[in-house]
Amino acid sequence: MDKANRRTALEFLEYLLRIVPYRVHTILTDNGIQFAEQPRNRGTTWSRSTRFDIICEANGIEHRLTKPNHPWTNGQVERMNRTIKEATVKRFHYDSHEQLRTHLNDVIAAYNFGRRLKTLKGLTPYEYICKIWASEPERIHHQSNPSKPGTKHVGS
Repeated sequence: MDKANRRTALEFLEYLLRIVPYRVHTILTDNGIQFAEQPRNRGTTWSRSTRFDIICEANGIEHRLTKPNHPWTNGQVERMNRTIKEATVKRFHYDSHEQLRTHLNDVIAAYNFGRRLKTLKGLTPYEYICKIWASEPERIHHQSNPSKPGTKHVGS
């Protein structure tokens, strides 16, 4: 995203919920204002639900916040960010943001379709979703089709 604000957080969440082929049950975010009420207002009469929380609630998603000043709580995200940086901006020079975006899409596709992960027992993320679809179809939204990310079954 070009900007990390409430609008981009909402747009990302809505996009994510449309394209992932499985039900999201929990989201862990940091305490940024794009995700949560300002800390000084939490739990007070000034406190109110953010649109991010409203969307989570409407979709049965538990929205958890990391503990302030504990960045290691968000370790998986930080590790993935490091992986992406090592494959892109730390290795290559880009003449434009568009070049970076194009390369970033290629890196993410290579990761999802080609990177075998120990945590997934040697499967790629794509292979893992397909395996879950076959063995536990109730965990997958049937309007989505993992063989064609972002598409829907005809007739759904």
